[in-house]
Formats: sequence, C-alpha cells, structure tokens
Amino acid sequence: MARRSNPDQNPTLRGRRLAIELQRRREGTGMSREEVARQLEWSTSTLFRIETGRSRPQPGNVRSLLELYGVTGPERDGLIQLTRDARQPGWWHSFRDVLPNPYEVYIGLEAGAASIRNFEPIVIPGLLQTADYTREMCRNGPMELDRDEVERRVEVRVARQQILTRDDRPRLWAVIDEAVIRRQVGGPQAMRVQLQHLVDCAEQGKTTLQVVPYRAGAHAGTAGPFVILDFPEPTDPDVVYVETLAGDIYLEERADVSRYILAFERLLAAALHPDDSVRLIQQVADTMT
Repeated sequence: MARRSNPDQNPTLRGRRLAIELQRRREGTGMSREEVARQLEWSTSTLFRIETGRSRPQPGNVRSLLELYGVTGPERDGLIQLTRDARQPGWWHSFRDVLPNPYEVYIGLEAGAASIRNFEPIVIPGLLQTADYTREMCRNGPMELDRDEVERRVEVRVARQQILTRDDRPRLWAVIDEAVIRRQVGGPQAMRVQLQHLVDCAEQGKTTLQVVPYRAGAHAGTAGPFVILDFPEPTDPDVVYVETLAGDIYLEERADVSRYILAFERLLAAALHPDDSVRLIQQVADTMT
C-alpha cells in the first residue's frame, strides 16, 4: 500500500506558506515593498520574488526581514525553520535536468493538493496518461527533444501519477472535450490502451471523469486548458495553473480563481454524466482496431 504524504513536508507548499506569511508580516507594519527594500539595501525585485514565492530566501535574509518587522521569539524561530524546510528538495529535484523551474513548482503544488480540477480540450490529463501516450506527446510536441529527454519526461509523468496511489490521494475531477478521446495519439492500438486506462481510472474512488460531447457546441472551456488546485490547510489558498508556450501562469487572486471555478462548474453542466462519459469512452475504445 502506498504511504501517506504529509502536506507539511512538501517543500513547495512550505515555500508558498512562507511567502504568504512574510508578506502578511510586512503589511502588518504598514511598510511598502519599496520602503523595506530601501532599509535593507535590497532591490525591490528581490523582495517581490520572495513574497510571491518565485525565490526561496536564505534563513539570514528572512531573519533580517523579521527583525525589521519586529517579529521575535517562537514566532520568529518558527518562520526561520519554515525557511530551512522550504529549501529541502522534493522528489522532482532529481529531474531538474529536464524540468523548467515553473513546472517544478506545479509538481510540488500538485503533490500537496487535496483536490485537483482539470479541464483538457486537446489531450488526456497528465495524471491519467499511459507511458506510451506521454512518450508520443513528447516526441511530437512543440519542443524538440532527443530520445533521452523524452524518456526522462516520461519518467517524470509516471512519478507524478504516484499521488493517485497514496492512502490520502487527492480528489481528481477531470473534464475533457470529446476531441480528446477521438484523436489517435500513437496509433489505434496505443489509443485503445489509453482509453481503457481512462475507463479503469474512472472506476476508482476519488477519480471522476466527464466528457463534453461535440453536441454541446460552444462551452466554457473554449479558452483553453486549466487546473484548479486546492489544499488541506486553510492558510494555503487555491491556485489556478495555466500552461502556455510562453510560460506557465499561476493565479491566486480570489477574483481570478473564482472565474475559473465558475468556468469549471459550467463545463460540468455541459458535460455528460460520469457514467455516460465512461460508456462513451468505452465505445470509442472498442472502435480502435
């Protein structure tokens, strides 16, 4: 049986929590980023990267911030320890040769999520892909990768999927367009295996799969794919992840997240019932010969 995962041991969530706490302490003093940067003789961009989680500060830098904010005693010690913990590598650290930093962040967030809501209009969601499907996507995707790089990315994808085997696995709700199950990736036999894998996954607890049929016409997902992640701790706000060729986007403002939650709810309304979705996927799989 897969072991449990403690979200408090996830370095990405630790770093995100630290960033939130440091910004909250600064705002509590009434100081602007510019004022803090001036007093510490830092660049404003340095403080911005710390407070948005784009960089992991050294404990000494956090100590300087907390001293300026008047944070002392156990509270200061706890935040400095959180800084040290956030700098510990996650399992994905060993794949840094093929992972861009923004994608490392996503993997860390995904690993610590309590629930994952994913819409995909073109491809099978990553957590539900077979190795052959992933391999074909990497070979024919927008990036030029050599054979070793392709295989390393397949390894990453397979490792990511282990979160669905944990005792405390996240709740996965995946909505896909009908085009996803009809596009043959890797040929008929490989696609048949992939579709059967989807059916098997949908029959597991905590995984719900729905298909938006062609007949639904225009729908709330026509703007593109997205993922909504939420977390066990109330102090860790929901985040929306949008992947683009120009770079990955993370949205955490409540208004932005709410827009995507509404879009996902509208997609659910347009999609087939989960049982009907599984039947359609099985029907399409049976035609792949």
